Amino acid sequence: MFFRSRPSHVYLATGYTDMRKSINGLSILVADSLEHDPLSGAYFCFCNKARSIIKILYFERNGFCIWMKRLERDKFRWPETEEEVIGIQHHELFWLLDGLSLEQSEAHGNLSYETVI
Repeated sequence: MFFRSRPSHVYLATGYTDMRKSINGLSILVADSLEHDPLSGAYFCFCNKARSIIKILYFERNGFCIWMKRLERDKFRWPETEEEVIGIQHHELFWLLDGLSLEQSEAHGNLSYETVI
């Protein structure tokens, strides 16, 4: 896969972002608008207005990395919320990249076992 390590956190910048921005512009957005540390190792995800492009910015060991996916026909199911940034799980990021919604009502639930004697 494109990522070498699992991130500590994954954040989505809700709304839309100007995709002309690259590493410098997106890292300034992370620090100023989202109020997070761009050097933290977290993944910061951005989507364009047409919901056809996602960019992921992250810092790995000694430098910034940027990853982009552009859809040719479909749209990403980017969440609509009043919050500027939302935290999601690593597996939820892959749901978004695969065209699925974050609200997976048919996903398998968590199991917990009880000791039965």
